[in-house]
Amino acid sequence: MRLLQLAFAVALASGLAALIIYITGVTYLNDLSDEDLEALSTLQSGFQKCVASNGLGLKAINGKDYCEVTIQFPADTIPKWKDPKTGEVEGLSYSFNLCEAVATWEQVRNSTTILTREFIDALPHGWEEYAWQRINKGVLLNRCKNKTLCVEKLSLVLPETPPYVPRQFSRCAVIGNSGDLLKTKFGNEIDEYDVVVRENGAPIQNYTDFVGKKSTFRLLNRGSAKALDKVSELYETGKEVLLVKTTIHDIMNKMIREIPILNPVYLMLGASFGSAAKGTGLKALEFALSICDTVDMYGFTVDPGYKEWTRYFSESRKGHTPLHGRAYYQMMECLGLIKIHSPMRADPKRIVKWLPSRSTVVAARKASEKLLRRVGAGSDNPLAACSITKKQIKRKPESMSGLRKAAVEHQKFIKGVTLYPLEHNPGHGQLCTVP
Repeated sequence: MRLLQLAFAVALASGLAALIIYITGVTYLNDLSDEDLEALSTLQSGFQKCVASNGLGLKAINGKDYCEVTIQFPADTIPKWKDPKTGEVEGLSYSFNLCEAVATWEQVRNSTTILTREFIDALPHGWEEYAWQRINKGVLLNRCKNKTLCVEKLSLVLPETPPYVPRQFSRCAVIGNSGDLLKTKFGNEIDEYDVVVRENGAPIQNYTDFVGKKSTFRLLNRGSAKALDKVSELYETGKEVLLVKTTIHDIMNKMIREIPILNPVYLMLGASFGSAAKGTGLKALEFALSICDTVDMYGFTVDPGYKEWTRYFSESRKGHTPLHGRAYYQMMECLGLIKIHSPMRADPKRIVKWLPSRSTVVAARKASEKLLRRVGAGSDNPLAACSITKKQIKRKPESMSGLRKAAVEHQKFIKGVTLYPLEHNPGHGQLCTVP
């Protein structure tokens, strides 16, 4: 009898929860104008056509609302990756939220993704509640009660202000480590970009025909950051900017000081992407989109018929989900964020068909923000998303000199404000420092 009562209580609670979710969703939809709904509908229908035209067999299926879309692989795709925790083989379909994607990525285009002293100082209780988390074993620092010690540990990777601004560079390429790179000689093509972003310990020497010679930035995970001395030797000494996506280690500090490491080294900030495919690759794209006009990607995709994800320079490692990643990157391409290059998409003049117009993206971004209850939802002004506003530290007037026209115009548009993402912030608000 008790089990029956318990089952009834659970069912009733589940029903109430579903009803609340439904009512909440309807309420949010009621906040949208006809123009908002039209923008989301246009984005979703165009997205389906784009995936069908460019996805090499992928298919996009609309979900239960204006935001949900599922990307399906052909039924004959052979999944190889297994979840190390559950042992389950990766699926052939992945659901994404277009509203979350278009709203978050548009915000990334206006933000800085480098951790600065200015950000920590402006963040309420920045040292006590945030800074120690960016230091390896920071929990031992007792929430930076000895602030001097925390400052000392971060000082070598903590610029006072952002070293880069949105639109600073024109054409950028992000190079992954997939074995697909060995199937096409993209080297000369890659070297023509203004900026080239590489990952972890991926070598250039002996592979230049396939991956190019140029390297501007290199994004590092925890393991690669511990081998900072070896990574710094992969390109011309001191030339690559090294971006660490995790924490600063004592071993890194020691290397920078004593070897010494001549490369600039920074820590990354980042947006929260919810259901996105995780990994260094997505982080590299996030960084590139925050500083470049256009972003192309090489060595990420796994074309149809693959047998297993491989690296171009070594044996593959466990932990990669190639199908999930490929589906997410296809979504990014069909939102107009990136352009994918691979053996089956080797034509540099390839046109991505059915891309949304800029006006459609802007309208869908506004509608998505309203639907997601974002800070400053629906505004034309990027500064409406500022949930924390602080005055900038004094900067040199010449700091904007030498920037390309697009970057200068963008700085004028945002009135010289620096926007920082507030990671895992419920309303996706931003911390903004104003002149």
